[in-house]
Amino acid sequence: MYISIRESRLVRSVPANVLALGAVSLVTDVSSEMITAVLPLYLVGTLGLSLLQFGVLDGLYFGVTALVRLAGGHAADRFRRRKLVAGLGYGLSAVCKLGLLATTSVPLLGAVIAADRTGKGLRTAPRDALITLSAPADRLGGAFGVHRAMDTVGAFLGPLAAFGVLSVTAGAYDAVFVTSFCVAVLGVLLLVLYVRDHRGPVTAGVSLRAALLREAAFRRICLVAVTLGLVTVSDSFVYLLLQKRLALAPELFPLLPLGTAGAYLLLAVPFGKLADRYGRAAVFTGGHVALLAAYLLLMGPGWLVPVLALHGVFYAATDGVLMALAGPLLPEGVRASGLALLQTGQATARMVSSILFGALWTALEAGPGLAVMAAGLALSIVVAWRVLRR
Repeated sequence: MYISIRESRLVRSVPANVLALGAVSLVTDVSSEMITAVLPLYLVGTLGLSLLQFGVLDGLYFGVTALVRLAGGHAADRFRRRKLVAGLGYGLSAVCKLGLLATTSVPLLGAVIAADRTGKGLRTAPRDALITLSAPADRLGGAFGVHRAMDTVGAFLGPLAAFGVLSVTAGAYDAVFVTSFCVAVLGVLLLVLYVRDHRGPVTAGVSLRAALLREAAFRRICLVAVTLGLVTVSDSFVYLLLQKRLALAPELFPLLPLGTAGAYLLLAVPFGKLADRYGRAAVFTGGHVALLAAYLLLMGPGWLVPVLALHGVFYAATDGVLMALAGPLLPEGVRASGLALLQTGQATARMVSSILFGALWTALEAGPGLAVMAAGLALSIVVAWRVLRR
């Protein structure tokens, strides 16, 4: 894998705690993406769920974390135990990998997915708060870029691992779930051994409500994230659209996320540096322009490599950049809570988006349904830019 000299220097300049968190995310994402890579085809192809049922479950994947994110962020700030709260989230998600072995019914699958997302909801805001507290404010874009690049190495390896396990076991999904659990346990051990907590000073009297009332810029960022989330088609649907248009063999389906992960991996650090230097709002908005271009290609020729590359550009320009944009606006004592609020709004919007697109695909077919989402995204990008440029 090619890494430029300047990017290598950037990695070396990133605090050790950010690198440790990146290692935890790398291993955890191998586990998570093994499941994500096979779950859509497992649910629709093997268990026979309808597209609307899958849309509801996929929406649940995003939306069940809403209250949990807020609770996790509040607990991390209230007790100043960000590492502990994040560790509980990582542990719960690991256990849920085994839960997929025990059920094939839609209600129980929904419960397992909800528990897994509860774990993600608990860990995400405390983890991102630790990153913002471990790196200088003027280099947060680069720090998040390095963390997300390491995270994406896991996202790249996860589908490959799932493909390898399915190939060796002649399509045994159970083997994928067990392997994913073992890898997730390793991620929890890395967190316990190498990540340092950032207790910080006691900040009595500082409340999230007071911070929100004071920070109009943070409120605008939350509004923009929710608006764009409502018209963001989930990864699972993007891959199902590609599989349908290109008539790919089922065993090749787990490899589709590799294109997204590869582009994300190559561009996360450069885009983080661009965001620090030229403006995080501009890079964040530009990432959604790339997503719109991917939608248009999906409605047209459906070219595999360009669609997946643009999908990766979208994540590289938005995921860590959004946290770097919002984090410094919040006082340290409520930073995890504030980031949790932002992530909750975004996750809830994407839950609604998944259910909406599942219904649109069922009622109008894939092409017209995607056209509706693309039109909404184009309008939302214009609104987002007008709001964020302030």
